[in-house]
Amino acid sequence: MITYRKQTLSNGLRVVVHRAEGGAMAAVNVLYGVGARNENPARTGFAHLFEHLMFRGTRAVPDFDTPLHRACAENNAFTNNDYTDYYITLPKENLATALWLEADRMGGLDITPAKLEAEKRVVVEEFNQRYLNQPYGDVWMLVREMAYKIHPYRWQTIGASPDHITGATPDEVRAFYARYYNPANAVLSIAADLEPERMLAMAAEWFGDVAAGVPPLDDIPAEPPPSAARRLEVERDVPATLITVAFPMGGRISDNCYACDILSDVLAGGSSARMYESLVRERRLFSSVNACITGDLDPGLFAVTGYLLPETSVEAGEQALWSELRRLCDEPVGEYELEKVRNKFEAETIFGELNVMNKAMNLGFYEMLGDLPLVNREVGIYRSFDAARLVEEARATFVPERSSTLIYDKV
Repeated sequence: MITYRKQTLSNGLRVVVHRAEGGAMAAVNVLYGVGARNENPARTGFAHLFEHLMFRGTRAVPDFDTPLHRACAENNAFTNNDYTDYYITLPKENLATALWLEADRMGGLDITPAKLEAEKRVVVEEFNQRYLNQPYGDVWMLVREMAYKIHPYRWQTIGASPDHITGATPDEVRAFYARYYNPANAVLSIAADLEPERMLAMAAEWFGDVAAGVPPLDDIPAEPPPSAARRLEVERDVPATLITVAFPMGGRISDNCYACDILSDVLAGGSSARMYESLVRERRLFSSVNACITGDLDPGLFAVTGYLLPETSVEAGEQALWSELRRLCDEPVGEYELEKVRNKFEAETIFGELNVMNKAMNLGFYEMLGDLPLVNREVGIYRSFDAARLVEEARATFVPERSSTLIYDKV
């Protein structure tokens, strides 16, 4: 269980703190409510671009990394469909350094044409290396384009096209920064072995003067459910043919999302899970298999995937994947299987709470979700699902007419 205190500053910044007793390190996490879902369809990839730009220095502190190195700190960031997260760990005695730097770049980022052009090149190179020139790199691009028609989840976090980044102007980028990188669209979370009152006071001291901005109210279109199965076949120079079958699923805090998370572990939560035992070890149809959920804030995707062995036909592979999905719809999950998945989630939660950075990240994430107490309730939610309820959720999810199938053929 994570204990916490919360307050909201006058500029709209939500602050959540946790006393991590006995630890020498502090963690500072700043989450901005901006991801791929908030982008203009003609200018995708901006959220990820800013993950890079935020390390390029401000008007007051041109070199972001040097003060952190002097404070014995480590820092990084990540972007996804729903939000962008920046985090720093350092000795608790140096907490003020992290707060100073994060507050400074929340309001004072120095977006010059030269810095923008440098980061554009970095992002475009990443786009090419990881997505366009990497085997299987565009799989999820193709799946998303097929599964979503109007929702911005139809493009990856990297963006829909490198041209959207290369064509970005300094004015467009500065407007994006002003809209999303302000206290009204952020959550600051701190975990350290310090009195909560002290951490809250330090947050107010460093962030209280940052200009508030306006909370962005983006009109994000809801994706209508598919009316018929979708299918795409492509040929690529890859080692093995890959089959991916995806289905719409509920948003992050829906009952369906929790059920799908459990079902994905039943199917592919390790080498003793169903798909590996049946499709890899026993029937020898695939070299590897997986099941996963996107877990997005808005309704996301549940996907099963498999890399075919050379002697397995696409038809046989598809039938095998569907047989495992139909089994979830027809037969209750065994109590042993279900308890194994429950225990795995509970163990991961407990071990995750041993890490001061995970605590700060989790507090920021659940506050972003709008249900901070959920951070301590999710183990109970997972344990509340019984076998009969999972059958109901499987039948509601694994509907052939709602499927999107990608056949990624080896040339």
